[in-house]
Amino acid sequence: MSASFVFARNAPDAEYDRGLAWAALLLAATGLVMVYSASIATAESARYTGHNPAWYLARHGVVLGVAFVAALTVFLVPAKWWQRAAPLLFLFGVAMLVLVLIPGFGREVNGARRWLDLPAFSLQPSEVVKLAAVLYAADYTARKHAVLKSFRKGLLPMLGVMLLVSWLLLREPDFGALVVIAVTTFGILFLGGMNGRHFAALIGMLAAGFALLVVLSPYRMQRIFGFMDPWADPLGKGYQLSHALIAFGRGEWLGVGLGASVEKLHYLPEAHTDFLLAVIAEELGFVGVAAVIALFVWVVARAFAIGRHAGLNERHFSALAAQGIGIWLGFQALINMGVNMGLLPTKGLTLPLMSYGGSGLLVNFVALAILLRIDWENRQLQRGLHA
Repeated sequence: MSASFVFARNAPDAEYDRGLAWAALLLAATGLVMVYSASIATAESARYTGHNPAWYLARHGVVLGVAFVAALTVFLVPAKWWQRAAPLLFLFGVAMLVLVLIPGFGREVNGARRWLDLPAFSLQPSEVVKLAAVLYAADYTARKHAVLKSFRKGLLPMLGVMLLVSWLLLREPDFGALVVIAVTTFGILFLGGMNGRHFAALIGMLAAGFALLVVLSPYRMQRIFGFMDPWADPLGKGYQLSHALIAFGRGEWLGVGLGASVEKLHYLPEAHTDFLLAVIAEELGFVGVAAVIALFVWVVARAFAIGRHAGLNERHFSALAAQGIGIWLGFQALINMGVNMGLLPTKGLTLPLMSYGGSGLLVNFVALAILLRIDWENRQLQRGLHA
């Protein structure tokens, strides 16, 4: 995404992964159109928007522009700099998780304190921590590779760090972000050579911990019951999921047409954020949903391929960072899609690169810029040039 991103279209050998770049841009562009379509009714009826139907479109467009500029800038930063900065970035992310819990700094919405109110915008620290956790876990795994199979020297320090992050996220609470960060972090450790028995035990501990958190939390239990049978209480705990399923059913193969969704007309809550895929399903049908899934599969596949090439060049941090970004974006997209389709319990996670939300979109673009930078350095090394 440097100058070559714009000007190298006629070059015989691409300087960057064009397929990955175009897939990400197509997802973002589709997201912009669908956010506008899904939010028109909400924007027209709300007083804080001035009854402007394009209110969400304008804000999402501005964030998308800022995210693109940020990605172009981040692409110029060498991967080795991210490795050196990873521990400090992670500490910065943890500090923001602490700050958001302090009254006067964090903003509470619907009982959750997840946003920092800054002069020009609101920032969701958990989104920043997702990227910081990927970079830190990749750096930690690369540095500790020789002792990674040791529980005391390899796994235990990271486990202690993750317990701290988990506690802070549960205080907000943000269970969805916790699941994504935990799976991504320990996925990187596994790819980096973690002891198989330790990994199996860790998976068991995580599953038991998540189950315990659900059992001890009444509102999480209600979400589970609503997920298991949304039609048992379609006006209560099953309301959101039942309307998402109606949207999928109405869309059939080719959809009802762009802009023609009925569910977005104040029936489906969070239509432009968490349940954007349901609106896509209603308006663009199975074909539209399949195209979105295919683009995400391509992004994840390219992330793992880029990571594999970096590993062959013995660039261990870059390899793990690339694959970690793939795990993160793929797993979060999988959860969001599963929730929209009724395959997973309702969880407050947006669809990466597509849903309305400034912090998430900005961090997603930065992550993809790092991924493209790693690929660019792979190609430079392949040509015998210094990356």
